[in-house]
Amino acid sequence: MRYFIAFFAALIVLTVGVLGFRGDKFRKPPLELFPDMDRQPKLRPQQVNSFFPNGISSQDYVEGTIPRSQSFAAYGLPDVYPFEQHAASTGFLGSSTNLVEVNPFPITAQFIERGQERFTIYCAPCHGPLGDGKGITTRFGMNLIRNLVDEYVMKQSDGQIYQTIAHGKGAMGQYGTVLSVPDRWAVIAYLRVLQTSNLLTNE
Repeated sequence: MRYFIAFFAALIVLTVGVLGFRGDKFRKPPLELFPDMDRQPKLRPQQVNSFFPNGISSQDYVEGTIPRSQSFAAYGLPDVYPFEQHAASTGFLGSSTNLVEVNPFPITAQFIERGQERFTIYCAPCHGPLGDGKGITTRFGMNLIRNLVDEYVMKQSDGQIYQTIAHGKGAMGQYGTVLSVPDRWAVIAYLRVLQTSNLLTNE
């Protein structure tokens, strides 16, 4: 037992002597067991490199590369990108916490048709094709489903509905992972059509 204690004490002294006390300042460079993450081989932008035929480290995109972010030019907003703090991408007015009242995307027939298609795929199973909360899932015991054409939802701003679609609310999960930013607004545009149609039908 005493040999173990002596060995353990020597190990502590050796460890402290090699690594030093944590927080102490010293002029010598630290002992690095795995320096790979600090000084790993990499290429700097515009650095000369003989690996590529043109001798430059920064290469053009491979032909056919799909850009990670595209503007909303196809929807009439050419200068707006999904990563920007813009009403079209966040649902908020600028950097404030105020939700937008009206859909920031231009409402066209094609935009509404796109919203109908996305609504039928992702929303109708629960909320029903008419948005009245009578989707097919009610046959399996899911009865607490919001009626989207009632007065409560109609009074909500488009930004509020956008937040619900993107992040979920209550028993409803988030659909931001499956619906792109334009598709969320397209669904809202189609939902407004359903609500208006419901009002005209009940008059």
